[in-house]
Amino acid sequence: MSKIKVMLGFDMETDIGSWTPWYDGLVNGTSVILDILKKHEISATFYFTGDSCKKHPEVTHSVKDAGHEIGCHTLFHETIGEALFEIPGMVPVLSHEVEPRIRLATEWVEEVAGVRPVSFRCPRLFGSTTVANALENLGYLTDATYPMYYFRKQLVPYHPSSDDWTETGDMKLLELPNFADLSMDSQDEYGRDMDQWPLFRTESADKVMEHISGYVSYCEKQGVEPFLCFYFHPWEFWPMPEGLLHYGEGAVLPDPFLIKNCGEYGAQQFEILVEKLKGIGAEFYQAKELV
Repeated sequence: MSKIKVMLGFDMETDIGSWTPWYDGLVNGTSVILDILKKHEISATFYFTGDSCKKHPEVTHSVKDAGHEIGCHTLFHETIGEALFEIPGMVPVLSHEVEPRIRLATEWVEEVAGVRPVSFRCPRLFGSTTVANALENLGYLTDATYPMYYFRKQLVPYHPSSDDWTETGDMKLLELPNFADLSMDSQDEYGRDMDQWPLFRTESADKVMEHISGYVSYCEKQGVEPFLCFYFHPWEFWPMPEGLLHYGEGAVLPDPFLIKNCGEYGAQQFEILVEKLKGIGAEFYQAKELV
C-alpha cells in the first residue's frame, strides 16, 4: 500500500452544526478527543469559530496546551462560501462581507488563543474563490475546505488559482482536499455518499477503512500518493439529544444521521480508525505542517 498522509481536523462549533446554539459537545467532547490523540501520540488541527473561543476559552487553551494547531472556522459557523446545496435559512454572506468577516473571526480566535490562526475551514465545506482570495490576503497558509465528493478533480494538496479556487494556480495558500472515495459509484445527486463523514459513527471504522482501501487503489492508478483529510466535530464524541430541539420561537428536527451514535460509540470507532490508520503506516500532520 502507498505511503498515506493524514490530516485530522476537528470543527469546533455548536452542537449538531448550525442546528443548535449549544456547546455541550465542545465542552465535554473535546477532552475525549484530546485523550485519544494523546494516547496515540497524534497531532491534529482544531478549527474554532470565533464564538466558540469567546464563550469557552478554557477549551481553546486545553487544545493549545496539548500541542495541537488552532485554526479558524468563521465567526458563528455561517455560510461563508458558495452553497453546494440549499439549506433553508443558511444564506451565504455577501461577497464584500467575506474578507472583513474572516478577519474579525481571525482576531477573535487570536485574542483568546494567543496565536494567530493560519489554517481555515469553511462550514459544510462550502468554499469559494472569494474565500480563497480573502484567506490569501489575510496571510492564511492552508484551507481545508475543498469537497472532493463534489468537484472530484483535486486529490492532493494544491495551490489554487485566484480566478477559480477549484483549479491549480499560483496562490501561496495551500488547499487541502477532503477525502472522498472516488473509486465508488455515487448514488447521491451531489456525491455525498462518497464523503467519509459521518460513516465512522453511523456505521463503523471498518466501513471507513473499506473506502480508504478503495480510494488508495484509485490514487495508485492515478499515480499520486494518497492524502486523507478528515473532518470531525466534538459534539460527535458526546451524546446528542434526539427528537425535536426546542428553542427560541420554534423547533428543528435534525436528520437521524446527524446524531446517530454520537458519544461513546463514536469515540470508540474514532479510536479504532486511528489505530487502523497507524496499522497501515499512515503519517499524521497538522494542516500547517503540510505547507
